Amino acid sequence: MGKQSLLRVSGLHAALETGEEILRGVDLTIQKGEVHVIMGPNGSGKSTLANTIMGSPVYHVTGGRIQLDGEDITEAAVDARAKKGIFMAFQAPEEIDGITVSDFLKTAKAARQDKPVKFFEFNDQLQNTLDTLQLDAAYAQRYLNVGFSGGEKKKSEILQLLTLNPKLAILDETDSGLDVDAVRVVTDGILRYKNRDNALLIISHSTRLLDELPVDYVHILSHGRFVHTGDRGLIDEISKNGFARFVRAEAR
Repeated sequence: MGKQSLLRVSGLHAALETGEEILRGVDLTIQKGEVHVIMGPNGSGKSTLANTIMGSPVYHVTGGRIQLDGEDITEAAVDARAKKGIFMAFQAPEEIDGITVSDFLKTAKAARQDKPVKFFEFNDQLQNTLDTLQLDAAYAQRYLNVGFSGGEKKKSEILQLLTLNPKLAILDETDSGLDVDAVRVVTDGILRYKNRDNALLIISHSTRLLDELPVDYVHILSHGRFVHTGDRGLIDEISKNGFARFVRAEAR
């Protein structure tokens, strides 16, 4: 028997509450240790796919299934998926007033590992990660994302990623709005997370974040379905020529 996939998406269809279908039969298999990138024109369904894998109630699965480590999670709630090891960094992270970054991470980590967090061990790990992301120690005592700059919000999500150490990390436009230095710091954080036992699913318009990452597969999404899959060389082609060739091929 072949090895079991970390994530398997089979014939996935998803729609809004209005009934408008966004995903129209997506198949995706991710093995441990792999980095997959999804690119495509605006409105093609990239963020919808990420949110549907994460279990967002905004989208309704109307066909197909989602499996994590061989377990069907198609109907699982968001918090259940998070406990099982799926993490998502959002395009626009929510501000949570009254909860500090440190308390949020401590609570999330305890829920993820289903046991209390050791105080000193947690604080040491948090400080080391703050240093890696070039964030001041006082950052951990600020309310989560409240008053954060765009770069600080994205670094906050990488801080969460490194603290929670999920099986599968979904990064949705993580480099959006970042300057060159912030992209470098975020990239270093992602590389620190990445190992042979986890996997990354990256959704991106830009190629800046992808330059230093070991990309295995690139998928082009158009009108709710994958129209082409290739290796990282596809990123350069899209950067130079856009998506027109693939969209034209789909229309035939």
